[in-house]
Amino acid sequence: MSAHVPGIPQNTVALTHEDATHGAEPQLLGLGAEGWVYVSLTLFFILALVLKLPKQIAGGLDSRIADTRRQLDEAKAIRAEAEALLAEAQKRNAASAGDADAIVARAREEAQQIVTAAEEDARNLVARRARMAEEKIAAAERGAVADIRAAAASAAVSAATALIAEKHDATTDKALIDRTIAGLGRAN
Repeated sequence: MSAHVPGIPQNTVALTHEDATHGAEPQLLGLGAEGWVYVSLTLFFILALVLKLPKQIAGGLDSRIADTRRQLDEAKAIRAEAEALLAEAQKRNAASAGDADAIVARAREEAQQIVTAAEEDARNLVARRARMAEEKIAAAERGAVADIRAAAASAAVSAATALIAEKHDATTDKALIDRTIAGLGRAN
């Protein structure tokens, strides 16, 4: 008899590893788990041979391989087409970049021509305006000179008229007329 351990019921039986391995294994129709595994594998192989599963499996795999190859060929064709489209797009992009550069260069050239023409027009306008101003000044000077001459002539006539009226009388005029007439005869 064994000693009683407090806290463990007395009718508890402890199994050791030795007791568990030599114990009875569950069986079905006289076969254990290992026997049933062998039976099921044997049945599987027999059925596979009878139903020609390897050929069906191989046929399925072959069709799957053919589908995969077809898809790969399509993918290669699509890739080649995409690469051609990419090359064409890059060519167009390069051409449009060259066109853009040419447009910018032409625009710069036209802008330079416009600036040059504007500078030339401005120089011509300044020269024409200066010439017009000089002509106006010259005309004003001629007008002023003419006005001064007219004023001087008018002043001279007035002064001469006043002197003649003051110093000449009828007798002086008769002697002056006679001398002028006498001078006319000698001049011919």
